[in-house]
Amino acid sequence: MTDAELARAVAVEAGALLKAIRTSSGLDGAALGALGDRDANTLILDRLRAERPDDFILSEESIDDRTRCAARRVWIVDPLDGTREYASGSSEWAVHIGLAIDGRPALGAVAVPDRDQVFATDDLPPRHPPCPAGLRVVVSRSRAPDIARCVGDRLGATMIPMGSAGAKAMAVVEGRADVYLHDGGQYEWDNCAPAAVALAAGFHASRIDGSPLVYNCENPLLPDLLICRQEVAATVLDAIARG
Repeated sequence: MTDAELARAVAVEAGALLKAIRTSSGLDGAALGALGDRDANTLILDRLRAERPDDFILSEESIDDRTRCAARRVWIVDPLDGTREYASGSSEWAVHIGLAIDGRPALGAVAVPDRDQVFATDDLPPRHPPCPAGLRVVVSRSRAPDIARCVGDRLGATMIPMGSAGAKAMAVVEGRADVYLHDGGQYEWDNCAPAAVALAAGFHASRIDGSPLVYNCENPLLPDLLICRQEVAATVLDAIARG
């Protein structure tokens, strides 16, 4: 099994487990989210350790082993991206399985289980033409960053509220949106797999100042992100720079 095949298989398995937990546990709210986080994390760690015992893993739901910083290969995972959406019954949650090699988002998979979708670097959807009516920017339903609203207003974009980071990034990859712009606090597990998928599909993915996304840092905070169509990247970055 290749790394990409492994990422896809583990994302699908974790997504199926999370759906089963939500159906059969009898829990809701925070208790359901906590159970999903825990059990999906256990599954993912067990599968990756069995298949790639020499690799390191950085997971949102596990204690960080900082010796990973000296490793070339680190799996960076979010077992349940969008815990609030998952617990509320929304479909806008995801599973992230990314692999950083030498600090770059080399490959990965993002499962969106309630849509029966998995986006992986070895199995990508066809590219869609841009929306003729103008740019579409995906933003958080609950706390859209000011920079996204500012840039959206400057470019005359339509704002599309959506749930988790993975769901928003994959909406761009799928062609349901054109720009995902975030500023205000993310960690490596929030965007490693989405960035890997977007880059493999030919999209732009960077920090909001245009610099490369770098992973497996001692501090996993990676607070800002831009994923968009290549043809609008320069325009969006210029709008960001103008404040």
